[in-house]
Amino acid sequence: MKIPILRLKDVLLTSIQVDLTDRDALDFQSDVLHMVAETEARGVIIDITALDVVDSFLARVLNDTAKMVQILGAEAVICGMQPPVALTLVEMGRELIGVETALNLDQGMEKIQALIEKGEEQGRE
Repeated sequence: MKIPILRLKDVLLTSIQVDLTDRDALDFQSDVLHMVAETEARGVIIDITALDVVDSFLARVLNDTAKMVQILGAEAVICGMQPPVALTLVEMGRELIGVETALNLDQGMEKIQALIEKGEEQGRE
């Protein structure tokens, strides 16, 4: 299943609306990374509001994707995590370590813009 990735100026926005198989999750990761490289995006927002369940594999893929985006020179924010998902991830020991998160898409947009601006300021120093 192909997950749409939209470009809004210099930010890529994607929303996972359905449960993903392991193959779908890896394809999604690859698609995001290719889009970052092709568009020279400065930020990526991954919205998981629609997901009621995130298994250990998907949690790892999301965490790794965000870190890979950062290695490519862009910022990443995962937003919309439901409270039961957060609880389950912590109980499984699969917290999103070193990954920026936001409560909802509005806060995700604010956070990604702040991270991009912070990166620009550090680049000027």
